[in-house]
Amino acid sequence: MKRQVYLSMKSLEEAKKIFFTRFGPGFRTGVETVKTEDGSGRVTAAPVFARRSAPSYHASAMDGIAVKAAETYGTTERLPRTLELGRDAVWVNTGQPLPEPFDAVIMVEKVHQIDENRVEVRSPAYPWQHVRKVGEDIVATQLLFPQNHRIRPYDVGALISGGVFSVNVYKKPQVAIVPTGSELVRHTEIKEAEVLKKGQIIEYNSLILAGLVKECGGIPLIYDIVPDVEEAIRAVLSRAVMSEADVVIINAGSSAGSKDYTVHMVSEMGEVLVHGVAMMPGKPTILGVVNGKPVVGNPGYAVSATLSFEQFVGPLLYNLQGYLRPKTRTVKVQPTRDIPSRIGIEEFLRVNIGRVGPRYVATPLARAAGSITTLTRAEGVLRIPSLSEGITQNQETEAELLVAEEELQNTVVVIGSHDITIDILGDEVRREGRNIRISSGNVGSLGGLLALRRGACHMAGSHLLDTETGEYNISYIKRYVKGLKVAVFHLTLRDQGLIIAKGNPKGIKGIADLAGGDIVLINRQAGSGTRVLFDYKLNQSGIRSDVIKGYDHEEFTHMAVAVDVLSGAADCGMGIYAAAKALDLDFVPIVREQYDLIIPSHMLGQSNIQTVLDTIGSGHFRERIISLGGYDPSKSGELFMEVGGD
Repeated sequence: MKRQVYLSMKSLEEAKKIFFTRFGPGFRTGVETVKTEDGSGRVTAAPVFARRSAPSYHASAMDGIAVKAAETYGTTERLPRTLELGRDAVWVNTGQPLPEPFDAVIMVEKVHQIDENRVEVRSPAYPWQHVRKVGEDIVATQLLFPQNHRIRPYDVGALISGGVFSVNVYKKPQVAIVPTGSELVRHTEIKEAEVLKKGQIIEYNSLILAGLVKECGGIPLIYDIVPDVEEAIRAVLSRAVMSEADVVIINAGSSAGSKDYTVHMVSEMGEVLVHGVAMMPGKPTILGVVNGKPVVGNPGYAVSATLSFEQFVGPLLYNLQGYLRPKTRTVKVQPTRDIPSRIGIEEFLRVNIGRVGPRYVATPLARAAGSITTLTRAEGVLRIPSLSEGITQNQETEAELLVAEEELQNTVVVIGSHDITIDILGDEVRREGRNIRISSGNVGSLGGLLALRRGACHMAGSHLLDTETGEYNISYIKRYVKGLKVAVFHLTLRDQGLIIAKGNPKGIKGIADLAGGDIVLINRQAGSGTRVLFDYKLNQSGIRSDVIKGYDHEEFTHMAVAVDVLSGAADCGMGIYAAAKALDLDFVPIVREQYDLIIPSHMLGQSNIQTVLDTIGSGHFRERIISLGGYDPSKSGELFMEVGGD
């Protein structure tokens, strides 16, 4: 099978126009009749008329006495009127039928009972006072709801009241979800502790897509995993388009690889409307028609699959049911750093968002299309137009929210060096039901200090070693955060060293072993405290960086370094002991270093900041940190010193 090339890739707007012209507002599911009590959230397929009047009888609207209004005329405080119960008036309760021949109700509060047989009133009633007349709310035959109306919970009450006990609604769209890939295995087929075979991947995209289908009011139909075999894909596509499904999603196999058969099958069995959309992630999307049904070739990477669904399948499912897609909530944000982007591709960038002072700030997450955690961690998405080269840190832009805006008010933004304890802090601060979010951006210690200076975060995590004094962070704060008074709080002491493969197959004893030879390093990014420490140790050992294999290969977190070692992509990397322990790797200790949180002094009075500091100093938090290994949190939460402000 030859590889396909995106010769006619469409812009996102072009692709939407082509797709939704073919499957526009008039493209609907079939009609079914449901019980009215089951109709909430459904869309009427025909106008609904009342079959009964409500109320169906003249009813008292108050507790009191029913009277003939004409017999009370002329009554005043000075000229009260005595009425005989049973003849001139009768007691009634709210909702009771109004007995004939009475035509008004006087509230019980306005009635003075003389004895068991007589009452006195001191003001007149007027006809139909405090009476709900027949049809006051609903009149039989009146239009209750037009077609294409989404039934709300209180609409159900109106329908029942009007004698409508069943309604014709559009069927919930059924969506066939076909996961493809010879490397995929169901999570139900493996045990939790079972080690996957090389080349195996747990399939979860179908579960994500199924959840999204349900959110759009549809019914997901998850098919068995189909291997990358042309005949198998042809067979399952044929079965799916001939089934009751209204929409077919084929997940993976939509790209341009030699094993990507989806576009050929759609072209062979129907029509390809679009192959390739100028969006990132999501470029390999296929939009087609087979047997009159929309078929979407959905990219295999999780983030790409999600964004492709949101742009095409989601709106289609709303169209099928006859109602508008909920409006996306947005806020204005300012990036914490410059964000370059590729011209010609509309980019959807996942970001952390928090309110710092008077503005919302957005910290970009990794762009990896296969990293589902960039969606789970994100508070929003930045859309960078296709004709833009990116967004600068001084430029305000709009972000689509993935959480309620109220949550952003309680988000504490931590930018700087990566540490596992920040993740623990994010969980621990919510332990007692406190609605505070920790949003962390891993840009290195120096990047955190620069973000702090720009007012882009509440806290910076830093462990920058001054190689001349042996002191951590203070000299860097004085140099890079001039003019801002900050408070430096201890978070933890931690063990830094070389993370190496289990059993130490290369016999690595220290940094001196990295010079020359066949040992491959995975490094941390420039500006990170770990990189500063590593370069310092190289200099102490008299080792030039150009003699170390992999020195220029960088990762942004300790866990990413550990994963590279575990996978065999590198033999070792500088990182913390807790990361090595988490992945059952070996560790060569180099130094115990100080990791601090730096906070602008003027923010210390904020309740969320104080809650975070209280949490850091708590015994429970310290116990959890100690259990990770390689940490000494004995001084966590203590104020080390205040710096700057001159």
